[in-house]
Amino acid sequence: MARKPSFPLVELLENHWATPAYSGWLLAGLALCFFGAATNTMAGWLYVMSGVIVALLGLGAVLPVRSLNHLSLRRLPISPVSAGDDLTIELIIENREKNPKTLLQVRDLIPHVLGNPQETALEVILPQKEHPWTYYIPTQKRGIYRWHDVELRTGTPLGLFWCRRSQEVPSKAVVYPQVLPLTQCPLVDTIGQEDSDTKYSDRNYQAATEGVTKALRPYRYGDPMRLIHWRTSARFEEFKVRELEIITGGEDLLIGLDNNSLWHNNDNFEQAVIAAASLYFYANYSQLNVKLWTANTGVIQGNRVVLETLAEVEPEQETKDLVLPSLPIIWLTENRATLDNLPKGSRWLIFPEISNPDVPLLVTSPGKGLIFNSEQPLQIQLQKPLR
Repeated sequence: MARKPSFPLVELLENHWATPAYSGWLLAGLALCFFGAATNTMAGWLYVMSGVIVALLGLGAVLPVRSLNHLSLRRLPISPVSAGDDLTIELIIENREKNPKTLLQVRDLIPHVLGNPQETALEVILPQKEHPWTYYIPTQKRGIYRWHDVELRTGTPLGLFWCRRSQEVPSKAVVYPQVLPLTQCPLVDTIGQEDSDTKYSDRNYQAATEGVTKALRPYRYGDPMRLIHWRTSARFEEFKVRELEIITGGEDLLIGLDNNSLWHNNDNFEQAVIAAASLYFYANYSQLNVKLWTANTGVIQGNRVVLETLAEVEPEQETKDLVLPSLPIIWLTENRATLDNLPKGSRWLIFPEISNPDVPLLVTSPGKGLIFNSEQPLQIQLQKPLR
């Protein structure tokens, strides 16, 4: 239920004492009229009518204030969700008095980026009882959102005055970036392959049967022909490819998000965050020792820690002057100049400030990578062969 905007003075009175409703102003006008008429005519019954109305106004101003006493609010923990899902907000309103509380409005002042304040009306809360209130907020953008004010408002029992009080109920809602489901990802699958090729010849790959081959999986477009296990492929009548333990050259897989540079296109940065989350969980699902690097956190690991970091990361954040590790890395950036200093064997995903598929983007780097095209879905591009 939307509430009409009020004047600052009315808001101040309602928050600290009580402010008359329309009916209250009407009765106050009638009391003034009766008192004026009684003064002119000296009729006693007009004084009585004026006094009765003033007494009603006094009760109407005091009772709403008392009605909001001994009400407490608490909030259940908010479960994190991914962008696009609904946040579930649960509030508990408790009546600690031995008398029922009636005709209440509860208003949760959520951040404006999540939507308008949420309101509900309660008919009655029984003595020494609790009333749960659950509502849902659709989310569109990742982030960590905090708010703390919840308003209680009532005009009970006469409806002549409105009274409102705020309570602090700290809240924290975490909206993770979207994680794209990937069936393959050359950025992850091929990182460190140059080092592996220098350590093992093609003959060693073909002859390896123990300590190198991790598992067999169906053939994917772009897989080297030398990794096909021909005997198993003949038995299943489809190509089977060996997954090798040395695919990353024995080193950790590192995903780096360049949040230290200036991103001219904010949509590109949001896509880079989604890409970082998707690559991390693809590598994690592939049982690789994957970690994330950002300029303000350094190297971190762990699903929850990574998701919360990506939920609140922003470009040009205050950094801790952390140095990029000298390991092969999957580098996500908009700044082409940062590609020149990447370690050998690295991969990159660059987000051009202006994406034009008709104009080729020249990139010089010691590794291979992808160039993001804003006209194509990110999920499809992450599964493309490297250039």
